[in-house]
Amino acid sequence: MRIYTRSGDKGKTSLIYGQRVSKNDLRVEAYGTCDEANSMIGLALSFLEKEEWGEKESFLKVMHRVQTILFHVGAELATPSDKEVKWKLKDEYIQELENQIDEWDKELAPLKNFILPSGHCTSSALHTARTVTRRAERTAVGLEDEITNPLVVSYLNRLSDFLFVAARYVNHSLGGEEIPLQADV
Repeated sequence: MRIYTRSGDKGKTSLIYGQRVSKNDLRVEAYGTCDEANSMIGLALSFLEKEEWGEKESFLKVMHRVQTILFHVGAELATPSDKEVKWKLKDEYIQELENQIDEWDKELAPLKNFILPSGHCTSSALHTARTVTRRAERTAVGLEDEITNPLVVSYLNRLSDFLFVAARYVNHSLGGEEIPLQADV
């Protein structure tokens, strides 16, 4: 399979099932932003490559599952509303995020104020993935009438919470510093 097709050279791309739309279509923006968030998660995980950490394999397994589901969320967003989605997001995937958030949160000090994205480079990259996920969520909300599965917005919302806690968990586990927001500037 060739990577380049030249079919997008005039500013159009294909959705799943072949419908052609402008590359600046809100649907393309939504699934492209999911792809961007997924790539940022991958970047964050690459910073763990040389880390010695007892929970590393478990953490990577959870994060790779999240990346896989996020890829499928993008596919749902790339499917026209009048077509059947081949893979459907389920409530259980949102519940998985919530369960993991609760598990990691038990190990973390309670927040007393906002924190700045900082600490271990994995943590900072996860904070960036969180903000990109929030943008994907905002874009998906703009497609509300075109999204056949309302769980897409819910998943993206919960995923950003998950990434925030994952960033804190990495800092906690690897000695990264959480910098509290200073009230007076």
